[in-house]
Amino acid sequence: MLDRALDAAIATFEAARPHLGPSEMGVDVAAYRDALTLQRFASAHWGGAVKVDIAIRETRTGSCARFAAFMRIPPENGTVRLVLCPQFFSDGADDLRTLTLLHEMVHAVAGPDECQAMAFAARVEQAAMGRFTPVDAYWQANGCTGSGYALP
Repeated sequence: MLDRALDAAIATFEAARPHLGPSEMGVDVAAYRDALTLQRFASAHWGGAVKVDIAIRETRTGSCARFAAFMRIPPENGTVRLVLCPQFFSDGADDLRTLTLLHEMVHAVAGPDECQAMAFAARVEQAAMGRFTPVDAYWQANGCTGSGYALP
């Protein structure tokens, strides 16, 4: 299931890539591509080489009680950890898994800003598919309206 989700996220990003500039919403697009496809990238944001380590949690405790996935940042010893929670693996959530990976890799590359991550992931979806997943409630809950980021 994880491999399928990664493949779908990569395919979505690659379809969007011709429509993206070198930087979108403060996200280094080349570093983002490397993070998503290779799970390693050169980071201007973090100042060096960074590896993405993917960990799967079996229980809905701690941050997994609220989220399907989260990124442990800043890097420790050159590594950021993408934690996938049980909700990530829910049946029938293929599109959500793809969006979650697109979103979380923004955090790996560009930092903790939720509005930036939502806006970038929506931009990728829009460029790839001509539509994006509605995230209005999450957008409002995170106070993104006045953030300087916008959904397509």
